Amino acid sequence: MLEKLANIFRVPDLRKRVLFTLGLLAVYRIGGHIPTPGINGDRLAQFFEQNRGSVLGFVDLFSGGNLRRLTIFALGIMPYITASIILQLLTVVYEPLAKLQKEGEMGRKKITQWTRYLTVILSAIQSFGIAISLEKAGDFVNIPGPGFVLMTMLTLTTGSAFIMWLGEQITERGIGNGMSLLIFAGIVVGLPRGVADLLEKARTAAWGAFTFPALVILIVLMVAVVAFIVFVERSERRIPVQYAKRVVGRKVMGGQSTHLPLRVNAGGVMPVIFASSILALPQMLAAPLHNNRVIGPMLDWLKWGEPLYTLLYCLGIIFFAYFYISIVFNPNEVADNMRKWGGFIPGIRPGKRTADFINDVLTRITLVGALYLILISLIPEWMIAGIKLNHLWLVGRIFENLPTWVTNGLGVNFYFGGTSLLIVVGVAMDTVTQIEAQLIMRHYDGFTPKSGRIRGRRW
Repeated sequence: MLEKLANIFRVPDLRKRVLFTLGLLAVYRIGGHIPTPGINGDRLAQFFEQNRGSVLGFVDLFSGGNLRRLTIFALGIMPYITASIILQLLTVVYEPLAKLQKEGEMGRKKITQWTRYLTVILSAIQSFGIAISLEKAGDFVNIPGPGFVLMTMLTLTTGSAFIMWLGEQITERGIGNGMSLLIFAGIVVGLPRGVADLLEKARTAAWGAFTFPALVILIVLMVAVVAFIVFVERSERRIPVQYAKRVVGRKVMGGQSTHLPLRVNAGGVMPVIFASSILALPQMLAAPLHNNRVIGPMLDWLKWGEPLYTLLYCLGIIFFAYFYISIVFNPNEVADNMRKWGGFIPGIRPGKRTADFINDVLTRITLVGALYLILISLIPEWMIAGIKLNHLWLVGRIFENLPTWVTNGLGVNFYFGGTSLLIVVGVAMDTVTQIEAQLIMRHYDGFTPKSGRIRGRRW
């Protein structure tokens, strides 16, 4: 393994990309320690500690702990993710945007530019809501007033725009997806705190006689979840493809058999991030109206861990799993390319029949992938925050006598949630795969045993 890691730094271009990525991640972490002016940091951190199992804990997770300290990077990449979701949804329902997306590189650049503008607008709105909420909440602000609101808006909006620039630079000049790596860095930074929290619970026997069995179950579950994530992320449905022989001049072309790989979870962690972002947005925007008679109860129903939140979360994951795959994969285009090159699926006629067959297979495995994401996201988080069945409408009283650890969870640190593990493992696997592809392309061994070594031609 050490030899394979050393190979990264033997390739000048790959070495520059890796060091560039690490450098920008370091800048991201340094910015996470610069506080926003006028904030009582100790009081705010205490408040987040009391509400770590809520949507605030979720948003703080994606910001790498910056929100609990309200640093200049407190908004994280959530505004950019939300803006991307809005633009991608509009490409489906708004015809001019759909045409622009099909125009190739120029169209994508235009959509990216609009995404940046929308990110700045959303950041300004969210920062305004945060500033007003902090002023109304009590002793979070040292000197309240219009000056504090404007300073907070300027600081947080600028920080969000800078994070967006960091992510784009990592994607373009570094290794891996920049936005995903920023989320990854934010979660990994919180893992030591989660480990310390577990050790403290073990030392103080926080759960009484159930402490040791609970810790064993939690650790075993985490290992099982990681193994399950790796297994499913590498799973794919291989559709056999046969290419007919063609005579071109004096050469015989084609005639070989291959396959069309369809990943079970082609969307990766994006459906989870999209669904979570959409559900977190109302809580963030409507926070100042929490005491309203109408909006207040609705916000309570959408709290993290509530039955309605869980239901909408599951439906959101399924929707975005299909939505994402419809954007990145076009069965009609694949079928046309196969027909042009003389390829066909055995037993399936080329053209529309092939496209329909691929679409049917993709529909089934995407549902399996969405159910996998739901399972991975909910089971560990139910152990952490509990299954609040006692909050169900009309039938909630039936579940009032359930043990506390069932309805309220074990109270473990938020960083051990299924969403966290899914993002960390998924992003780590994607990044390692990209580094491995770079190594194999340059005739080096990859990280996995099956990567092999590609030899150059011998003349």
